[in-house]
Amino acid sequence: MGSEWHELPPAIGDGELAAFASGIAAPVAVTGATGFVGSHLVEALLRAGLRPRVLARDPARLDAPTRESVDVVVGDLGDPAALAGLVTGASTVVHLAGVVRAGRAAEFDAANRGGTSRLVAARDLCAPGAFFVHVSSLAAAGPSPRPEGRSPDEPASPVSAYGRSKLAGEEAVRGSAGPWVILRPPAIYGPRETDVLQFFRLAARGLVPLPAGERWVTMAHVADIVRAILSAAALRPAGRTFHLGEPSPLRMDELVGRLAAAGGVRARVVPVPPWALRAAGALGDVAHLVGARSVAITSDKARELLARHWSAESGPSLRALGLDGFIPFASGAAQAWAWYRERDWLPHAKISRQ
Repeated sequence: MGSEWHELPPAIGDGELAAFASGIAAPVAVTGATGFVGSHLVEALLRAGLRPRVLARDPARLDAPTRESVDVVVGDLGDPAALAGLVTGASTVVHLAGVVRAGRAAEFDAANRGGTSRLVAARDLCAPGAFFVHVSSLAAAGPSPRPEGRSPDEPASPVSAYGRSKLAGEEAVRGSAGPWVILRPPAIYGPRETDVLQFFRLAARGLVPLPAGERWVTMAHVADIVRAILSAAALRPAGRTFHLGEPSPLRMDELVGRLAAAGGVRARVVPVPPWALRAAGALGDVAHLVGARSVAITSDKARELLARHWSAESGPSLRALGLDGFIPFASGAAQAWAWYRERDWLPHAKISRQ
């Protein structure tokens, strides 16, 4: 970790929000507001004094205070009329919506490529000057051949249908007529998150199965992703692609150790052979086909898990966005443990006193 980086708190301060808000052109239109990152972004915009306009298929998924504080456009990424209503008159568009879990490539493609293409077309037609902040994924770039991480300037090489669909969405953005920036977050954790939560649950039980072999990963607390989105919206670095996350990747076994220590528990890594992950993925595909959408492991996800290093070279991107600090995994994980435990999302575990 370089000395130029500062440790940031898991909560974004009012002063930070005011500084971001002073540069963001309103109105701000947001997709994915009912999702994990989107809900945190909307809260930050509201705290900053900006009333966002949000796209929601089911407005009831927004909590009551949020529904009363935002302007809701009912619809989804498949509804051109709703998309036109969302972006007309907007000065900033933040695109977070998409599909992260599916049993078939066509489902990823329909949302992550097709939905993004329709939103871009609506922006180009109805709000051509609006700045488009596209929140993609490190999966679009693909895994890194090096532990230190893949640069955003390297040719993309996605290994999953999800990653290919996110890359196709990026290409739609790059081909648009108006100004844009693309952000590629890595694995995101924090309050309300339900995928990385599975690692917290495994750690609470004392055993964390991981693919065999050395692997490095870049992590990002949700507050740092929100910081990056707000900074990009304020600075408007048009035509750029940025990698987000902690500047120093973590080896997976080290990450598990820090995760367990942050929660005051003991946990050990159990190596999983590739065939077992592939078999679990095949079973997950069947589960998705019969409607069990909450199953986390599919063949597509297994391919991602078996990739060598999900690490990103994020330092230059963070500096370009004017971000001189980040939330270290240890402190961010401690906050997440507390949040999950307060809501009884975790199994009861014996707390280590050492």
